[in-house]
Amino acid sequence: MPQPPTLNADPHARREEFLLLALACAAFWNIYITQPVLPRIETAFSVDTGRAAWTVSLVLLGFALANLPLGYLADRFGGHRLFAAGGAGVALCGFVAARTDSFDMLVSARFVQGLLLPALTTCAAAALSRMVSSARLNLVMGRYVAATVLGGLLGRLLGGLMPGADGWRLAFLIAGSVVFAAALSAARHAPRDLPMRVTADAPGYGELLRRRDLWLLWLLGGLGQAIFAPVFNTLPYRLAETPFALRPDQSTWLYLSYVIGIVAGPVAGRLSQRYSNGRVMITASLVLMLSLCSLLLPSLLAVSLALLGISAGFFGLHAAAVGALNLRLQGAQGRANALYVLSYYLGAAFGVLWSAWVYQTQGWNTLVTVAMGLTLLPVLIGLHERRRAGAPG
Repeated sequence: MPQPPTLNADPHARREEFLLLALACAAFWNIYITQPVLPRIETAFSVDTGRAAWTVSLVLLGFALANLPLGYLADRFGGHRLFAAGGAGVALCGFVAARTDSFDMLVSARFVQGLLLPALTTCAAAALSRMVSSARLNLVMGRYVAATVLGGLLGRLLGGLMPGADGWRLAFLIAGSVVFAAALSAARHAPRDLPMRVTADAPGYGELLRRRDLWLLWLLGGLGQAIFAPVFNTLPYRLAETPFALRPDQSTWLYLSYVIGIVAGPVAGRLSQRYSNGRVMITASLVLMLSLCSLLLPSLLAVSLALLGISAGFFGLHAAAVGALNLRLQGAQGRANALYVLSYYLGAAFGVLWSAWVYQTQGWNTLVTVAMGLTLLPVLIGLHERRRAGAPG
């Protein structure tokens, strides 16, 4: 098998890495546009809190479901063949979402966006994993996580800070244009001569699913999102209440806490390289748990600091899980990463749904308490990963 080229060895390789990371970033602009303006979605379409949350949960569900077939196609044909088509489809659905006055059409367009987004994100991750040696894999996947963090942040800011009750419609048009341009650039310039690592004896989905050592890492991705997504999805509602009483455009600024994930991803990659993925998982989970506890305080400063800690803990956990997963793979990176993303976004969709119900029926404090309880599971997975890494042989 040919040796993967070393990223950053020359300007051409640096450009290829940048384009793949930019594509992942642009794709994530489109996922969370409506999250900071859910109260405005309720008003615009006369729906309740639970239905407004569908504009987030359905794109996440579609994202999860499409990862398996698109992960296979990434391994079989290479991601560059899918970039342009995926980008065009995501952009078109965004334009439909911006123009429709039907809530059913809006959530349908969001679901289809979710189905198409893995053609950009999963394929980009698979290409990056093939471009580097195992010695640099944690670092590069940390950069990938940072790119998705930046995209998620920009999408939230774009949706929440657009002026007017219908500003989110313009946000869809902008995000669609950006992702289409990024997809065309990646399709044109992304590397086509990478070792695809797909042979007659390469592991398929069935063989990967029989590997018990991978299951906990896939589960970890889902658990992380089932904890993280509820906090940011219900944040606009909580901050509109006493004692905060913030408007959506004001509360959107607190999503800037998300930016710490741009640092947390690469830092977690470096720490995992030095100390082990298991130790980083444990530390990140404890940071996440303590930060969730601070959300119970009726102070805007406490909430702001808690959101910083939650973002740092979650993205550190995510980067360690992705790094550990790819280190165990000798082939079929597209399919294995697709299974991870499947769990990751099923966890996110589940998190948005359970939190909307708990918030409506039990309130903010109960929501935070449930999230803290779920954080115990990533701690246990981190302990298992640490023991596994320390085992002889």
